[in-house]
Amino acid sequence: MESKNKLLEARLNNILSPLGFELYPFKVGWYNEKVGEAYVLPYNSDTLAFSTISTPDMFEKTFKPFIFEQDLSGTQDPIDQCMIHHFNLVKQEFLEEEVEVIHDFEMTPNRRPKVLLQTAGHVSGAAYYYQQNDLKENTWPQKKKMYGVSIHPRYGGWFAFRPVVIFKNIECPDLEQQLPEDCVPTQELRKELLERINFHWQDWSFRDIIAPVKRYSEEQKLYFQTLPKDRHELLVKMKKKHMCGD
Repeated sequence: MESKNKLLEARLNNILSPLGFELYPFKVGWYNEKVGEAYVLPYNSDTLAFSTISTPDMFEKTFKPFIFEQDLSGTQDPIDQCMIHHFNLVKQEFLEEEVEVIHDFEMTPNRRPKVLLQTAGHVSGAAYYYQQNDLKENTWPQKKKMYGVSIHPRYGGWFAFRPVVIFKNIECPDLEQQLPEDCVPTQELRKELLERINFHWQDWSFRDIIAPVKRYSEEQKLYFQTLPKDRHELLVKMKKKHMCGD
């Protein structure tokens, strides 16, 4: 069983890695132990799942080629469209298995996320999810809710969580858990990180809490810093520039 799971992971990696994605396996039970009842995934605890992230390369390798083939007339977020397209292709490669893909933008009827991606990322070892309880002393007002943030050991904050991929019919009882690398180890840096993401998130300084091996390109930064309602015009310019061969 373990060798079959390794082959499956290799197949999945061969599809996603050239597109600028990385994947990290985990047992559904590891995730379910960390979340409230509303977010529990309804599968056996040994069910095999993968947390996926997009690296800084995804924008050039996957998103732009996808956009250049679209007419840009739809109303759905282009990044969401791109993720749906490519992960549907993943499912087509595994027709012999029961695969569920849960995207970051998918909500329950109660408007809750279907899966907590940062928690899945933490239990899979993808990126450490830093939260208030990682600090020995809480110096903020008692009622102040401080949101957590995940930091990748190589990319810092220059990445994004993408879908959780669940192989519903495959169990992995022998899978060993890989703990995420604690790359923001000091109390001072953790406090600074949480303050950056909660009070200064718009300047993106939280992404550089550690020195990354690679950041987003300037074009990618511009895209994600542009308000969603204004991104269509930016995409039209990108596509026109591409068609002109610049």
